[in-house]
Amino acid sequence: MYPFVETIRVEDGVPHNLRYHQLRMADTMCRFFPHTPVPSLASELEARKWPAGITWKVHVEYDARGITLFKADEYHIRHITRLRLVVCDDINYAYKSADRRRLETLFAQRGEADEVVIVRNGLLTDTSYSNIALFDGRHWVTPRQPLLRGTMRQSLLDAGVLTEQDIKAEDWNSYRQVSLINAMMPLGRLVCKI
Repeated sequence: MYPFVETIRVEDGVPHNLRYHQLRMADTMCRFFPHTPVPSLASELEARKWPAGITWKVHVEYDARGITLFKADEYHIRHITRLRLVVCDDINYAYKSADRRRLETLFAQRGEADEVVIVRNGLLTDTSYSNIALFDGRHWVTPRQPLLRGTMRQSLLDAGVLTEQDIKAEDWNSYRQVSLINAMMPLGRLVCKI
């Protein structure tokens, strides 16, 4: 079994959405490793110094033994301007795993685009590495059935910034913009025109 993953943004020395990461990690461990104590991500992060002025991408891997890998790299956002819809009705990525083979196979279908948006059963889900939020000119909406219920996505839903709805692939062009969102990219940091 591949390990599970949390990716945490530390910006100017501050870990973001840590409560959401801890909850997702606890949920995953309860499901797969019910007899393993859930490590404290806060304790792991507090044990290190985080220089200000840098955005860090903290990669944490864990399994039945607890945390097995903890590394931090300076983060630089990818340059993405063009998206391509690709269909895969049988993909399942409900738990954030280091096993990204299916996602990489779909990403390879991007052609001249920079990234893919995966369509499952006629509905938009996620890109190969992020949730999405679509802007209709007034509101930001996110697919009700994403591949992964991301921590940034959940925090934006809880704050009332996003609403969920089923978004048909055929309605893609009725939106103005799409924002790629994940632990490293808050809403609006990476926006593409549709």
